[in-house]
Amino acid sequence: MADRRDAYRDAGVDIEAGDALVERIKPLAASTHRPGVVGGLGGFGGLFAMPEGFTDPVLVSGTDGVGTKLLVAQALGRHDTIGIDLVAMCVNDIVVSGAEPLFFLDYFATGRLSVDEGAEVVGGIAEGCRQAGCALLGGETAEMPGMYAPGHYDLAGFAVGVVERSAILDGSAVRPGWRLVGLPSSGLHSNGYSLVRKVLVDSGRFDMGVDPGGLRAPLGEVLLTPTRIYVKELLALRATHPIGALAHITGGGLPGNLPRVLPEGCGVTLFDSSWVVPPIMRLLQEEGHLSDDDLLRTFNCGIGMVAAVPAEAAEALAQEAGGMVIGEVTDVPGFSVHLDSQR
Repeated sequence: MADRRDAYRDAGVDIEAGDALVERIKPLAASTHRPGVVGGLGGFGGLFAMPEGFTDPVLVSGTDGVGTKLLVAQALGRHDTIGIDLVAMCVNDIVVSGAEPLFFLDYFATGRLSVDEGAEVVGGIAEGCRQAGCALLGGETAEMPGMYAPGHYDLAGFAVGVVERSAILDGSAVRPGWRLVGLPSSGLHSNGYSLVRKVLVDSGRFDMGVDPGGLRAPLGEVLLTPTRIYVKELLALRATHPIGALAHITGGGLPGNLPRVLPEGCGVTLFDSSWVVPPIMRLLQEEGHLSDDDLLRTFNCGIGMVAAVPAEAAEALAQEAGGMVIGEVTDVPGFSVHLDSQR
């Protein structure tokens, strides 16, 4: 009888574990089902039918990862929320164009596949999809021994949405004098974690299971707070408010992202002390000896999404969205703000 030794498993790739993971995540994907999904998991490609009711539909796509926040999750052995971050980083980008996310795909790569760990990750992805109202249409699990250190994995996500061509938000309507309404973030979201790790994690000075003071939660829990998904809220707000542009505040912070959605020749002035910078970011500033400029260009500083609206509409939008008017569009290119160090 021929030798039945599994050579591929001996090389570090367990096909049976991959099959077991697919079976575990099928009900997770099914929980995100929405109109348009054709078929289920297991095919070579995910199928989705274009929604009805559009005259001139435009597809909007986005892709992103979670960055080194993954290393914090892996170090703490918490894998159930990082998938929410993955979805958030993609769908928050495409809703900025006014698009409704339709479906999401993920790529999960690891050196040695743990079915339980993988299922936790995909469980978070499914939760993110439910929050965004999109379907988890498919994905890829890659087991690559030698590529990743033991216990490490990487994630990438891909989202596709749709918007009527006449309803695309491109910032062209924005004018000097318009106000900027900031929607609060849920925390650090998924940017700046290389600096977060250097200041708060790698130094070994902080116990991840303890509140170092003023956070009202253990440090590890605060660092892994999932990125807020703004999709459903923004789509509803746009139906009742004259939003001219949206900016997702990610890498580069407010200075790096607000100018991207404004017409040429416009600038931004943020109102001093118009919002409170979260305690975790003040802790990072203090422990890392960061300037206000460092803080603004690395973290969201408590503002995860910004809407530009005519001045007369700003307060109503801020009140309904639970946000605040944080600045205005000017006719002077550039960005100016000072974060009150007393707040």
